[in-house]
Amino acid sequence: MATFEIAGGYTLKGEITPQGAKNEALQIICAVLLTPQEVTISNIPNICDVNKLIELIESMGVEVNRRSSSECSFRAKSVNLEYLQTEEFKDKAAALRGSIMVVGPLLARYGVGYIPQPGGDKIGRRRLDTHFVGFQKLGATFTFDSKKNFYEVKGERLKGNYMLLDEASVTGTANIVMAAVLASGKTTIFNAACEPYLQQLCKMLNRMGAKISGVGSNLLTIEGVESLGGTEHTILPDMIEVGSFIGLAAMTRSEITIKNVSYDDLGIIPNSFRRLGINFERVGDDIFIPKQEGYEIETFIDGSIMTIADAPWPGLTPDLLSIFLVIATQAKGSVLIHQKMFESRLFFVDKLIDMGAQIILCDPHRATVIGHNHNMQLRPTSMVSPDIRAGVALLIAALSANGTSVIHNIEQIDRGYQDIEHRLNAIGAHIVRRE
Repeated sequence: MATFEIAGGYTLKGEITPQGAKNEALQIICAVLLTPQEVTISNIPNICDVNKLIELIESMGVEVNRRSSSECSFRAKSVNLEYLQTEEFKDKAAALRGSIMVVGPLLARYGVGYIPQPGGDKIGRRRLDTHFVGFQKLGATFTFDSKKNFYEVKGERLKGNYMLLDEASVTGTANIVMAAVLASGKTTIFNAACEPYLQQLCKMLNRMGAKISGVGSNLLTIEGVESLGGTEHTILPDMIEVGSFIGLAAMTRSEITIKNVSYDDLGIIPNSFRRLGINFERVGDDIFIPKQEGYEIETFIDGSIMTIADAPWPGLTPDLLSIFLVIATQAKGSVLIHQKMFESRLFFVDKLIDMGAQIILCDPHRATVIGHNHNMQLRPTSMVSPDIRAGVALLIAALSANGTSVIHNIEQIDRGYQDIEHRLNAIGAHIVRRE
């Protein structure tokens, strides 16, 4: 288990560039299974979860040519379907939440898909019903082996259908879209997720020859085609990293420029940080955050306490609520953080309380934060990273604390953040990795 030792209390300054978006990369890489032709993907984040997925599809028979650490070409001339029944496949796929999205492309192209119960963050229930109900709507049959925790879908010739998703699941929508593009007839998906990453997937599939309309809305219409061709695709910057760096600048009272953020794809995120009193400006496609001695949380018009809550896009992504919570600990004022989607994601606040933060955990979904207004710095401590986003929130807290903190289990952070200590050290942080 690796560990970060963080000497906090330093002011940072400089430029930092966000990595490619993890959540987009997982969808896009699974989509290469839909065609025997070459697909080239650029701005791939060099992180554990993405590298594991590349390794998984390579083991399935996909030809992978790593042109650089951030660019790969893929050619899925054929997939070894027998490999999907092996223990090696079960072990590799079970270790990665994003592996669920290989099922849609396999079902569309080969009429069969297998996947074990996928892993990922321990942040609460993450059901898969939306995926498999969608496949059934397209004519597939579904079975689940409860003893082996193994899912199987079969459908020799999928047929388009109308469906109203029970939740606007991003991975569920992506999986169903990838299955529907090769189905016969028209598929209509209502209550579809419409995050920028899903828009990117749809745009890429259209360049490959798919016929998807309504991209960017919650109503997608897909006219099935016989086959798809190759293409080139560039992944967006990771909006979660952009938000993390905005929060880092505020907490450490630093002057930071975040480069090439694809600002128009950030949606409500910039204004959500402004509601916490954080000042910044857009400069071209960069975000400049000046040094601030303090920031004050807004109230609602009637004077009631501000609530920051997650919601399906174009609402606020749940992946940033851990960041909002930690930066609120040094704000002036109070805020209620409401994490609606996952019931275990706020349990890391006990570590912030140990550091001196004033937080009331109301229930598994809600926490009230009373800000210190930088009048009292957080105390250094030793802690364990429970998941990707909480891990980075704790890292930000440690960088703002006076003294040396230790974060264990940083493999969780590595799953979502590329070479994070070197990039932060380059702008003035003091982070040492201990293996």
